[in-house]
Amino acid sequence: MRFLLLILILALTGCATRVELQGHRGARGLLPENTLPAFAKALDIGVDVLELDTGVTKDGVVVIAHDAYLNPDFTRDKNGNWLESGVDKRVLLKSLTFSETQAYDVGRINPASEYAKRFPQQRPVDGTRIPKLADLFAMVKGLGDKRVKFNIETKLTPFGRSDTLEPEAFIDALLGAIKEAGMMERVSIQSFDWRTLKIAQQKAPMIPTVFLSAQQKFLDNIGAENREGSAWTAGLNAKEFAGSVPRMIKAAGGKIWSPYFGDLDATKVGAARVLGIRVIAWTVNNPKDIEKMLDLGVDGIISDYPDRVRAAMAKRGMALPTN
Repeated sequence: MRFLLLILILALTGCATRVELQGHRGARGLLPENTLPAFAKALDIGVDVLELDTGVTKDGVVVIAHDAYLNPDFTRDKNGNWLESGVDKRVLLKSLTFSETQAYDVGRINPASEYAKRFPQQRPVDGTRIPKLADLFAMVKGLGDKRVKFNIETKLTPFGRSDTLEPEAFIDALLGAIKEAGMMERVSIQSFDWRTLKIAQQKAPMIPTVFLSAQQKFLDNIGAENREGSAWTAGLNAKEFAGSVPRMIKAAGGKIWSPYFGDLDATKVGAARVLGIRVIAWTVNNPKDIEKMLDLGVDGIISDYPDRVRAAMAKRGMALPTN
């Protein structure tokens, strides 16, 4: 009982000195996701961290993209035609050289897609191409920004192995791009596929690893109810940790937990706090949900609308990232 009370007190009082603000895929609610214009917008708004996704092309170039394939929701070919949907019609990034990816325009949402209904405020930027991770690093350096950090997700799964590089090859490519840009001290690596985090810890222990989780119908990478555990969690079985994700992360040598915001409550935040684990909630867009996360005392918030989070923080008199 005392332990539970301590957890509640720690969570509700919010031990974080300041909430870290991360722009999800740049600022996806405002400009095309994972593009240089979206990242520039996030910097203009003022964030602590640029959150982004990565893949690797046929010729080994690390690019910024959420999916292993060209997403038909916002991708047009050289003739301006929307790519066709369907698993059998997917164009995998690993099947294209970086030069070949530049034939596709990712600067506008297909108005006939469900994606368009989710982000009606997103402004198109026609002619936008898939960027290299190196392009983003170069843009930030060119702006003279020595403060903002990068939270880089490895986009692969334990099931679609033929769609992407294997975990070790993926991490090798990513670390190579980070080292070449001299950004080792400004990045973190996150993933739902904890295998890549384990490899990253071994190869670059100075880089923080962020353990993504979701326990929802749309995605459950924890498998707390599965006797055999989850293929996502690098051999850690939730049942051996009484279903506690923070305890699993602690055992994996992690210090940062990034759960889906809908999975969080005061008890879970407090449990992470007791273990010395920071909590970065994703992806928090609704103003009421933003307020709830701030009330819970999370250490950070990832949002498609970093401007909304800043407004909520400012209203509370909280310290804000510079812009």
